[in-house]
Amino acid sequence: RALIPLLTDSMQIVSESELAQLAQIRPLILNFRVRSTIKACFEMLQRKVLTSEIFQEFMDLEFESPSGEFTCGNEPSNRNKNRYRDILPYDSTRVPLGESRDYINASYIRIVNSGEEYFYIATQGPLRDTVSDFWQMVLENQANVIAMMTREVEDGTVKCHRYWPISLDKPLELKYFSIFLENYQILEEFIIRISFTLSQQKGTVHFVRQLQFTNWPDHGTPASANDFIKFVRLARKSHQRGPIIVHCSAGIGRTGVLLCVDVVFCAIERNFLFNIKNIVTQMREHRCGMIQTKEQYHYCYEIVLEVLQKILTSD
Repeated sequence: RALIPLLTDSMQIVSESELAQLAQIRPLILNFRVRSTIKACFEMLQRKVLTSEIFQEFMDLEFESPSGEFTCGNEPSNRNKNRYRDILPYDSTRVPLGESRDYINASYIRIVNSGEEYFYIATQGPLRDTVSDFWQMVLENQANVIAMMTREVEDGTVKCHRYWPISLDKPLELKYFSIFLENYQILEEFIIRISFTLSQQKGTVHFVRQLQFTNWPDHGTPASANDFIKFVRLARKSHQRGPIIVHCSAGIGRTGVLLCVDVVFCAIERNFLFNIKNIVTQMREHRCGMIQTKEQYHYCYEIVLEVLQKILTSD
């Protein structure tokens, strides 16, 4: 696919061949025994999908009670900082801001699989009045990757306030930060932006790669699994430090799908076993309602099946 430049002075960040390579997920070791294990895993997941067992799995998850309190998000001074009144972070896993531990609707999520820990922040799409809080969170957590899973407006509804500059020449000026856009690239599936933040108080500079997936339909899930696989793999490859920050509008639905499949892809690469229900259970212990619909849960299985099938049919 041809890349679509927005301005003449934007430079290509990643090539289509690099993205195609990223989408080819391969186990570290692929011998006869491993191939047999993958085949058995593929058949088990496929059976679950064909018999609708996964919908029962999802319903079991839905019946689990919330594992924490939402006191901080419900405080009168914080209510306007929530995009949705009923989607709040647990007090125990919320991301605190500054020495005064100020509130942002964001949760630390740690998922352990085969002894490896994966660390994320799941958060809502910033509101007009929380953009500065969002960038404070990025800096304080030294995160270098932001994965955005929504467009700014979908189906006539504002899903996320724009928190980045649109021009290479003009930074986004906030109370304590200046956000500069250094480079960007627009592809059919997603947009890549490389920004840096100048902290006016400390004089420090922090580089961030923001990836915005633009191909998720207003309703349902993406038609092509391959586009989303590329997106997830590029986010993982770009990660250098801090938690990967992931958001959609509410920070639980599409955000949960990305976290789930990222952990599974890493497991496949390392020849680790994985359990999708267990991964989602862990996510929900850290933020309520992660993976919001049965369609999203089904999509996790679909994507994983596609990856496993590619491995089984490769030389």
